[in-house]
Amino acid sequence: MHEIETARARLRPIAPADLDAIHALWADADVRRYLWDDEVIPRDLAASAIERSVRQFAEEGHGLWLARPYGGDELIGFCGFWYFHDPPQLELLYGVAPTHWNRGMATELACAMLQHGFGHLGFQRIIGSTDAPNTASARVMTKAGMRFDRRENEHEKETVFFVIDVQKS
Repeated sequence: MHEIETARARLRPIAPADLDAIHALWADADVRRYLWDDEVIPRDLAASAIERSVRQFAEEGHGLWLARPYGGDELIGFCGFWYFHDPPQLELLYGVAPTHWNRGMATELACAMLQHGFGHLGFQRIIGSTDAPNTASARVMTKAGMRFDRRENEHEKETVFFVIDVQKS
């Protein structure tokens, strides 16, 4: 699988060797607040998510990507396409380490995934969702060019959905 480059980061598919770094990010109190419904996930759940992503790449050509700065090993965050909801639907997913918040990194990663989804994967429409109180994530999707689609109550949580369709030229 190839790398994706943005202005400030290199993205590559997540691999089992990334378990320590991604588990630490997902266990961070600020990151897990909306990503894991504020639960500290066990290491084996993070390992299972990595395995699932590796399978998704092999079977469907998409999954989760890790973002690191050019010339550095620090984990900036992750992004990709992941199945959510019931019935499962493929959605844009991204998360950034708090040390990189308020610098446009989440928007940069989201835009890279949208370009990849439309250009490389041939998607016609990309959906994203977030818990309604997560206004920062909603702002990222809006800045990335997605538009508000709907608001739903799911498992007693209000969820907002955003969409973007392939640009016809």
